[in-house]
Amino acid sequence: MNKPEILAPAGSPETLSAALRAGADAVYVGGKRFSARNSAANFSDEELAEALRLCHNYGAKLYLAVNTIISDDEAAGFCDYIKLTSSMGVDGYIVQDWGAARIIRTAVPDAVIHASTQMSVHTAAAARFLRKLGYSRVVPARELDKNVIEKICREDVETEIFVHGALCMSVSGQCYMSAMIGSRSANRGCCGQACRLPFSAIGDKNKCALSLKDLSLLERADELTAMGVDSLKIEGRMKRPEYVASSVNELKKALDGETPDMPLLKGIFSRSGFTDGYFAGNRTDMFGVREKEDVTAARTLIPKIHELYRSERQVYPVDISVSIKSGKPVSAKAVCGNVTAEAEGTVPDTAQNRPTDISAVEKQFSKLGDTVFTLRNLEADIDGGLFMPAGKLNELRRTLVEKLTEAVISHNTPVYTITGDMPELPMANRTAQAEKLPVRTLCRTAEQAVSAAQMSQYVIVPVNIVNESLLEKVPAEKIILSPPRFIADEEKLTRQLEDIREKYGIDRLFCHTPDSIAIGKELGMKLHGSMTLNVYNSYSAEYLRELGLEDCIFSVEATADQYGKINSLLPLGAVIYGRLPLMLTRNCPVKNEVGCGKCTGHLIDRTGRTLPVACSKEYVEVLNPDVLYMYDRLGELKNISYGLVILSDENAEQTVTALSGRKPEGNITRGLYYRGIG
Repeated sequence: MNKPEILAPAGSPETLSAALRAGADAVYVGGKRFSARNSAANFSDEELAEALRLCHNYGAKLYLAVNTIISDDEAAGFCDYIKLTSSMGVDGYIVQDWGAARIIRTAVPDAVIHASTQMSVHTAAAARFLRKLGYSRVVPARELDKNVIEKICREDVETEIFVHGALCMSVSGQCYMSAMIGSRSANRGCCGQACRLPFSAIGDKNKCALSLKDLSLLERADELTAMGVDSLKIEGRMKRPEYVASSVNELKKALDGETPDMPLLKGIFSRSGFTDGYFAGNRTDMFGVREKEDVTAARTLIPKIHELYRSERQVYPVDISVSIKSGKPVSAKAVCGNVTAEAEGTVPDTAQNRPTDISAVEKQFSKLGDTVFTLRNLEADIDGGLFMPAGKLNELRRTLVEKLTEAVISHNTPVYTITGDMPELPMANRTAQAEKLPVRTLCRTAEQAVSAAQMSQYVIVPVNIVNESLLEKVPAEKIILSPPRFIADEEKLTRQLEDIREKYGIDRLFCHTPDSIAIGKELGMKLHGSMTLNVYNSYSAEYLRELGLEDCIFSVEATADQYGKINSLLPLGAVIYGRLPLMLTRNCPVKNEVGCGKCTGHLIDRTGRTLPVACSKEYVEVLNPDVLYMYDRLGELKNISYGLVILSDENAEQTVTALSGRKPEGNITRGLYYRGIG
């Protein structure tokens, strides 16, 4: 059974060196652009080129995170960046944005693309779907239990699992809190970590109800190996070199069957210790914060960790043969696996005293301690009576090692076909926006659906509320089915969708993530895209149209100006009313603080604002305290074919009011239509 890859974060050149010297098989880094960790030091183009040489010298891979959503204005620059980094030999691209993936595949047809955890993959169907689209690896959501991970591992695609580091409260790619609060989008690499600030179900200003403990599955490394996980990923591009080196070292020990030093890792960095709750299927006792004693412990441990990466790690055994012949320049050949290198020195002298023998040669050629090589075998063909000074032998060794290093780097550096082409966009012939914009209503209850049906083009309803009673009041042709935003039971959902289609003839599906697209396509349903697909540019819209979607709601992080510039034949919608979801989380922060019996149904932030919390069995949604309202500014949203009204706790009467276009009572927000995001 092959050991999984140890994949380490590298937010800076110093951390990269620490990761490789500690034993990482691969690293993931970000450049100065398009990376979901803008606050890390990251790598300039020159630093990235050097980082690739260093990784390939170690035989390690470097994956470049280009996992932000990109705008149309950035698309050409993104393509140029992909061409540049592909020419450097990047081993793979970590991607969230549908359009970005399409640009990569067009510009570099044989590029290796990994589906970022920001894509919110949480079913085997999605992994299978992405593999068909050309993704070689998926990074599933961190919220999965081991049974689901095992199912994904059975698909014909590499699986990369987070095994150590910080946990976001929200499912990655589904968090809009930082964007809505401070225009700092997590999907654009600018997360302000609002979740680490005080929130409480009862107004306790010392409670951090949205802060989870750090994850650690190092003690379960054998289980992950047996399941067939291909890559074990450590989180932490914002972390220090000591954190990365110690995490890599302990994971390496765990894969070798040793017990990882968890107290050491806790001391280096943790939030109230570690959790394996998602993996184990036990979502209790998962909340934690960074405490004073955590910080104090790290100060005493850091000097000890330096020893892990103080010097080069020798990873290649080398066989060297040396020839010292009369009247000929001394020569040496090194063989390292499939790689060879040769070098020549000066002509040997006649020995005046002690002639050079094999022990003298071996003494100089074994001095490989400052390289990635170690001498395995040495052969020497030496004529008698000849002498080579130690300095000359050292010089020959250095030349040989330099050539061998270049040969190893070249051997380990992939070469791609780079066309530099951009995907073609159609000349979208948008018709003038209708005087009365068609409206679709996203409902949570049957009461809302019944009230909304007469005033809506479609009502989008949860799968689990569809029954005979609802169909007596709402025509089947007006219903779009909304699967759970987090699909905990893929088989159950598939059966439900099949039954509903067979009984009622409803075959329209609202797609929140690649999972629902995949399941819907396998069932032959008509697909409608949700705003949570994070379609932020024309290339994403066109790609989803080609995949069979009938329409899609454009990203809630886009500005009104961006809407007007979209060039796609896919009909696009915009949210025009409702409380936007800020977080999708599998842990209920209210339940954790006060229990279900005393549920308050909301959180209170440090400023006193109340954020509604919508609960379902498998997940909860933290909603915006203010209602987005755009009915009075629809003329400023160009290129949209329909508006979406999102309902939360509205009753029948309030539903009618919402759909009437009247301004709601209380605070309203224009969302990000005018503010935009970083």
